[in-house]
Amino acid sequence: MRSILCALLVLVLSVVLTPAFADSHAKSEPGVIHMVVVWLKEPGNAEHRQRVIAGSKKLKQIPGVLDLRVGKVVPSDREVVDSSYDIALYLRFANKADLQAYLVHPIHKNTVKEEFVPVLDHYKVFDFTDE
Repeated sequence: MRSILCALLVLVLSVVLTPAFADSHAKSEPGVIHMVVVWLKEPGNAEHRQRVIAGSKKLKQIPGVLDLRVGKVVPSDREVVDSSYDIALYLRFANKADLQAYLVHPIHKNTVKEEFVPVLDHYKVFDFTDE
């Protein structure tokens, strides 16, 4: 009876744990986060800010983009917070190859050229792994 219970326990554990173990090892490389922080030529210009936000939402159509968030700065008096920018974008990709494909995709190139460049003073990009 004891051996039957042990065999049953092993079977149940293998059914329960195998998917969790497989999922934890299926990811061969960490995901990638692509953040862009934007300063407008006319800081605080609501029309230009909305232009960049609307243009950014088009980027969600590009294959490989798992998540896209965009919004305006949250002003802060805290010394550690940089509130000097106007808009920030957050994009998540499964891997570096998807990020690279996104960067050369026509929707990305056209959006940057047509929607962003005319109103941008400068921007900073931060790419890091999602571990």
